[in-house]
Amino acid sequence: MINDSKSSVTSIKSSCPNVGGVSADGNVAHKNATDIMADNNPLSRSTSDKYNKNFHKTDPNINNSVEVLVSLVSGAAAGALAKTSIAPLDRAKINFQIKKDIPYSFKAASLFLKNTYANEGFLALWRGNSATMARIVPYAAIQFTAHEQWKKVLRVDQDESTSGRRFLAGSLAGITSQSLTYPLDLARARMAVTDKYTGYKTLRHVFIRIWIDEGPQTLLRGYWATILGVIPYAGASFFTYETLKKQYFDVYGDNKPNTLYKLAFGACAGVIGQSSSYPLDIVRRRMQTVGVIKGTENQYKTIFSTLKSIYRIKYELDKRPNSSWH
Repeated sequence: MINDSKSSVTSIKSSCPNVGGVSADGNVAHKNATDIMADNNPLSRSTSDKYNKNFHKTDPNINNSVEVLVSLVSGAAAGALAKTSIAPLDRAKINFQIKKDIPYSFKAASLFLKNTYANEGFLALWRGNSATMARIVPYAAIQFTAHEQWKKVLRVDQDESTSGRRFLAGSLAGITSQSLTYPLDLARARMAVTDKYTGYKTLRHVFIRIWIDEGPQTLLRGYWATILGVIPYAGASFFTYETLKKQYFDVYGDNKPNTLYKLAFGACAGVIGQSSSYPLDIVRRRMQTVGVIKGTENQYKTIFSTLKSIYRIKYELDKRPNSSWH
């Protein structure tokens, strides 16, 4: 009987020699079994585990290549749909960002859209959208994919104390995507502020004219202003979205947020991200469109000089009677 018991213990040891990285004896084996049962008990998991499980833990049957492909396609589709739907408003925004003598107001923006429609036709409201699509499809695809990869590199979802890493992952994703698609962003801005009669006719025409008339270095004008702006923009956007999701799981546990919640998370993230970087967005647009707008040929050469010029113009407009920046 004693020999049988010894042989049973020996067989247990040989069948599980290393549980949890520790050599198994009777006591350790019992302890590890208890730990394994606790790990599998949903009531013993933290809210952070629920958050990771529902939103960030990938299916083990899906390899990284498939995950990257899904991120690329999802990001491209989302970016294309979002930018196309707001293209007329985006064109109006860029025009007021680069005009020195016309302060923004809702009435002025409406008049701009009305005049564009009357003078150039309905489709002119989407002028430059081809450049936007040429940029936003790879931009959004790269950004979403880079964000997921940066989260893995920075181990964003390993524990709850990752606020700084969530912000950093978003910022790095924004820098990655913006750096790889920047010339297309410059081309989109130039098409938005010119009409089809006197400006650039096609996206290809933009690049040819810039290359011949201004030199290839012009394709990177405003790059550093853009990077300085995208750090708070992408960082704050992704940080806000991820934080709101985490707070949701803190309250509702395993229940996944529905579409309405996700839209609300995205809207909050967009508002906070855009607000945090908007002054630099104006700087980059003015630097991108130097020479396209009459009288700007020798202006906006550096970030500092552009900020100084904007402040001076704002000061002069404020001295005008009935000026409005609402």
